[in-house]
Amino acid sequence: MSALLEVRDLAKAYGGVHAVRGVSLDVSPGEIVALIGPNGAGKSTCFNALNGQIRPDAGTIRLNGRDIAGSPPRDVWRLGVGRTFQITATFASMSVIENVQMVLLSHAGRVARLWGLATRAEHERAEALLALVGMLSQAGRPSAELAYGDLKRLELAMALANEPRLLLMDEPTAGMSPRDRVELMALTAEIAREKNLGVLFTEHDMDVVFRHADRILVLSRGQLIAEGRPDEVRRNPEVQAVYLGEGLTYHDGRAR
Repeated sequence: MSALLEVRDLAKAYGGVHAVRGVSLDVSPGEIVALIGPNGAGKSTCFNALNGQIRPDAGTIRLNGRDIAGSPPRDVWRLGVGRTFQITATFASMSVIENVQMVLLSHAGRVARLWGLATRAEHERAEALLALVGMLSQAGRPSAELAYGDLKRLELAMALANEPRLLLMDEPTAGMSPRDRVELMALTAEIAREKNLGVLFTEHDMDVVFRHADRILVLSRGQLIAEGRPDEVRRNPEVQAVYLGEGLTYHDGRAR
């Protein structure tokens, strides 16, 4: 299967600090890829370069064959890249459905022209997205009242509103209960395979990583040190030594 996302020799330095050095990776349609590593490994820098928040010093980033390196975030988003963040990014003063409608209107280029349309435009599409993530029953609630796990589901619906081909998820289960973590990533995996989306996510919870990732990439000091299927990465001595010292530790304290 041809790659949806192709990254080659990506590099970014801040002064004398090389945050990312020669990183290359691929993500195919329908594939779920985890990017893991200790704090400071370069994961956030990679993500910020992929969706246009920072300009890489070197390397290429191709989405369906088109080089998007250095393109501004809005252009990258319009080309089909959705993103969720470690800290949820929703509009607290709006209802659940209004949050999704805002993104739909923005994608259609209508927000700046007439925000008043937001209460009625794209209503059916917004409802369909909320149903997809299990949030339709809470469509009318203010998002400020939502439990954290439901906020993450709402953010996923918003990330899907631009009909992305690639979904970037930055620590999607951070701050969630173990049950909510499992449910959110199971839902994401189901949606990704149903819609043939490529998913690249960072995560510190190894239960989530090994349960849901098709492939795992491991960063250390800005460089990829391992890549492979979960069972291959779990057994890799360098990953065990560099990442967590005494094996890959899970949120319940187990080591494997």
